[in-house]
Amino acid sequence: MEHSEQILLEKAKSGDVAAFEELIDSYQKKVFNLALRIIGNYDDAADLAQETFVRIYKAISNFKEQSSFSTWVYRITTNVCLDELRRRKNKKVVSLDEDIHMNDGDMKRQVMSEDPGPDEAAEREEVRRVVNDAINKLSEDLRVVITLRDLQGMSYEEIAKTLDLPGGTVKSRINRARLALKKVLLSERELLFEGYVK
Repeated sequence: MEHSEQILLEKAKSGDVAAFEELIDSYQKKVFNLALRIIGNYDDAADLAQETFVRIYKAISNFKEQSSFSTWVYRITTNVCLDELRRRKNKKVVSLDEDIHMNDGDMKRQVMSEDPGPDEAAEREEVRRVVNDAINKLSEDLRVVITLRDLQGMSYEEIAKTLDLPGGTVKSRINRARLALKKVLLSERELLFEGYVK
């Protein structure tokens, strides 16, 4: 931890709101991206990122500094997202890819894109959709580790600290997650080719 971050942390722990805001400023994008990867929905990720920062604010005075501040932040983010996933298990979630059912037929949801061109945007979106769908088919424990490692770029050690797991367990789960993801993607590809052959 940088000296300036340590000073902000000490002030935030003693109740300085301005120091807290400055301290978490550099984590906002990372927390949002982690939540988005785990949850898969932009608006929900924004809400969960806010909830994460509220939890951090409430708990910061009890932060023991046994791990790095960033690890502690990612652990709270992951826990907030996992809590939400558990709450959702029996709830229906509407996808932007899902058609809107109207009295006179179905129509596609339309989302404005800022990408350079329609063909490139469609191709990127399809790849993103396929990968996100495949990740969402993984179990929670595999989804979290592959998100932290391959999408957030965290080291094995950081993931172990974030999830409070032994390093060997983290490596094993990441390996299982990658194999499971590969299997899901290959299965999706086979289904796609079957559709073209028919």
